[in-house]
This record gives sequence, structure tokens and C-alpha cells, in this order.
Amino acid sequence: MKRPEEAGYRDYVMARMDVMRRTAFLLCRDWHLADDLVSITIGKLYRHWPRARRMAHLDAYVRRILVRTWLDEKGRAWRREEPAETLPEPAVLPGDDVVERIGLLELLDALPPRRRAAVVLRYYCDLSVEETAEILECSPGTVKSQTARGLDSLRALVAASQS
Repeated sequence: MKRPEEAGYRDYVMARMDVMRRTAFLLCRDWHLADDLVSITIGKLYRHWPRARRMAHLDAYVRRILVRTWLDEKGRAWRREEPAETLPEPAVLPGDDVVERIGLLELLDALPPRRRAAVVLRYYCDLSVEETAEILECSPGTVKSQTARGLDSLRALVAASQS
């Protein structure tokens, strides 16, 4: 028998699924892993739904679960394995801003996980320093320095690629 609050859970997850997937993709740069991260996140949310649904800032709570899940996954040894051969990717035709987006994603790939998380949370998710610090479980000063160093690294990579 289904719990009465399951309908609210399903409605919330369906409404936020795309945002969770995009955020997860920006963090890990792999759609399959992003789907795994979202799946783990919504599983954790389901376990705590009776308490979570009463939270004033449910989106922030879910985003924190997602980022912490990603950081946990990055720490697993098998995630650091590299494939022996790369699979061919479909050709990207020049146009729109697809090439620019791919370039930005490649630049984000070059950042260490915590810097990437800080940059994505601050500039893609538009979170404050304090909200980002809470999600990353660090001080606001650490968020500021990680974000500044991440942006400096991105600027240096862009300058190097243009010269």
C-alpha cells in the first residue's frame, strides 16, 4: 500500500528531474554518471521524504544531497579508472553555441572536483556563498577561495587555448 505522501514525492521529483540532471552533468560531465547520481539522490530523498517535504528550502536540501553524492563518488577508487580506448563521439557540427558549450565543459573538466562544485553551485545554480558553503560542508571563506581559484584556472585555460 502506498503512503499518502508518495504523491507529493513523485510530483516533486518529476518537476525537478531536469534541473537535477543538468546540475549533475555539469558536476561530472557524463550523462550516464549524472543519471546515476540523480537516481541515488532521489533514493536518499525518498528515504527521508516525510521529514524533507516539510523543509522550507527543499531544493537546497536536494541539491546538497546531489553534490555530496557526487563528491562521495569521486572518492571511490574505481571511478578513477581510465578506459584503455576512447569511444568515438558523434561529430559536432559548427553552429549555435554548441562548440562554445563543449569548450566550457572541457574547461570545467580541468578543474578539481571541489573547485568545479563551487563554480557550478555559485554560477550555474546561482547560490550564495553561504548556501554553497553549507552544501560543500566548508566555511564561506573556503567557498570564496575555491571559486576564485576555479575562475582563475578557467581564465588561464582560456588564455592558453587562444594563444
